[in-house]
Amino acid sequence: SEPSYAQSVFSSTASLPKLLDIAIRLNNVGVACVQSSEYIDAEQCFQRALDKTNVRSPAAPSKFHPSDTTVSKPKTALYVFQREEYDEGMGAFPHPISIDISNKTDLNESDIEATILYNIGQLCIRLGENEEALESFCLALKYLKWNNSTRQTYAHDLIAIAILHNIGHLQYRTGMYDDAVRTFSRALQIAKSSTFKLDLEVAASLNCLGVLYFHQPKNKSGNSMDVLIEALAIRRAFLGSDHKDVATVLNNIGRVHYMKGEFVMALATYHEAVRIRRLLLGDDHLDVGATVYNTGQTHHQIGDLEKAMDCYKEFWRIASLQLGNEHRDVAIMLKCMAQIYHEQKKYDQALKLYKEALRVGKSVLGVKHPDVASILNKLGNLYYERGDFDSAIVVYKEGLDVERAVLEPIHPNITVTLTNIGQIYKLRGEYHRALVTYKEAVSIQRRSLGNSHPNVSTTLSNIALIYYQRGNYSKALDSYQEALHLRRDAFGDDHLQVASTLNSIGLVLFKIGLNDLALQSFTEGVRIRRRLLGNNHRDVAIVLYNIATIHLEEGDDDEALKYYRETLKVERAALGDDHHDVVMTLQNVAQLHHQRGELEDALLYFYEALDILQSNMEHDDMAIAQILNHIGNVYLQRGDTNQMINVFANALRLIRRAGHNESELVISGFNFYGISKLHPENAAAA
Repeated sequence: SEPSYAQSVFSSTASLPKLLDIAIRLNNVGVACVQSSEYIDAEQCFQRALDKTNVRSPAAPSKFHPSDTTVSKPKTALYVFQREEYDEGMGAFPHPISIDISNKTDLNESDIEATILYNIGQLCIRLGENEEALESFCLALKYLKWNNSTRQTYAHDLIAIAILHNIGHLQYRTGMYDDAVRTFSRALQIAKSSTFKLDLEVAASLNCLGVLYFHQPKNKSGNSMDVLIEALAIRRAFLGSDHKDVATVLNNIGRVHYMKGEFVMALATYHEAVRIRRLLLGDDHLDVGATVYNTGQTHHQIGDLEKAMDCYKEFWRIASLQLGNEHRDVAIMLKCMAQIYHEQKKYDQALKLYKEALRVGKSVLGVKHPDVASILNKLGNLYYERGDFDSAIVVYKEGLDVERAVLEPIHPNITVTLTNIGQIYKLRGEYHRALVTYKEAVSIQRRSLGNSHPNVSTTLSNIALIYYQRGNYSKALDSYQEALHLRRDAFGDDHLQVASTLNSIGLVLFKIGLNDLALQSFTEGVRIRRRLLGNNHRDVAIVLYNIATIHLEEGDDDEALKYYRETLKVERAALGDDHHDVVMTLQNVAQLHHQRGELEDALLYFYEALDILQSNMEHDDMAIAQILNHIGNVYLQRGDTNQMINVFANALRLIRRAGHNESELVISGFNFYGISKLHPENAAAA
């Protein structure tokens, strides 16, 4: 998409040397050949035109030299350039330029030479010879002279801008963003300083800079919105509100809003862009599809899954119609629709679409492609969530092989896949394999991100957990402490990740008997969580529970009971009265009362836990049997034989129904005489 630039911008003079006049005519014939896709004839015309000038001819496109078998090796670069099926406004000067010989105005010889070279560059682009195109455009720029001693013309300025735009576009497509920014900035400077009215060229250059800023890191992308808004104002002023180039800038502005998390603004901008594109291009145009996809992506991001699915389905229809069913973008849309079903827990529908996306992706892109790796990763996640770890690890490993083949060795996607594989090994109890995988992941992170990056701390925590589960507490403590150091440096002392690590360190310290240090770690962790999450949050309850357990281990029953009750209060507020965590804490409180000989209180809490379990639609027979077992032992201690027998009988019935052995019923008592001296209610039983 480009403003209505004239393809014929030069006019000749009657006094031109004969050779240059021939060069102009050959150039114009070459342009006609390009426009009719007669590329071999076009190349011959442009080469003959150059022979009439003083220009050293650049290398012809390699497709005209069958004996030249040199092929540049594709890079495993992280960036895949924006495909030209969709209009970002980056290709503002896509046409070869003819020279008008009907007028009798001044024309520099260098302008003619630069134009021919520019047209050779355009021919190379059509043949996919980007390196040769770049060489021609750069040579054209070299021969084009603009300085204070040369009187500038409209043709001179426009060809300069056109050359720079094509150089910048090639730089953009190969991920050379910084170089492209400099190139388009130079084009913008020429357009703004020209004595001729080049407002649309200014807008085109601003739009290109906006797209480039959008693709750069966040610390460099701040200018994107400003230059795009300036481009939009110019285009609306000169082209009107309902012009395709206005829609292009709007689409780009919508992407900036999306990147900044301004989703309402993004949707409003996309809706205006797609309205214009539908009006001008019809419902089946790819540019309509692109904006519809962007709209769907925004709905997806804000959790409006039904609207997102509608948009994805429309783009899928357009892409299938215009590009065919076997196309990269069809595979991507199948993956996007599968993600919606995945998030809706419609696993069978998601699985079907993921598999079809994978088939299409492999068919059109080959087995080793980043998009294929992405689909494999999503498919692995689905298997993982369904608990099918065997299928998940097979898919993850296939994705890892693809990523290692097509991405840089330290690409973050490789780390993510290694982490997923490590997680499955951990869940399957294959701790050695999990450690090896996590250590490879953290090694990549250290090389790519540096030793102090927060992501390193996350993988260190995974490694520490493996050591903890294997009982290697000293190594677990080392890894957790390194993670804590990194997180404090990155986030400060009062951060949830710091609190989480403090809780993990407290658990390790408790395991090795350093209860005082464990209590300090838990206390600091709960202080941070209360400050950031409030008093009534599940994560606060978890640490309070751990603190209670420390006091119980130390024999401080009063403090233990105090913290268990506080845990219970927070859990009820955060999770509701019938949550599983509430049941666990009720049992702990009941057991503590039981141990203290406070049998009525013990029965009260045990029965409350029992009521919750029995009211649950999905009865857990063994969990209910275990509470009945505890209740039976309380009745035993009280000497209430009838209640004891009745409760134990019910417990045995549930144990049998659950398929467990009757020996799992534990009958136990206390030293009734010793307890009765402290608690007279037991004296009769003793």
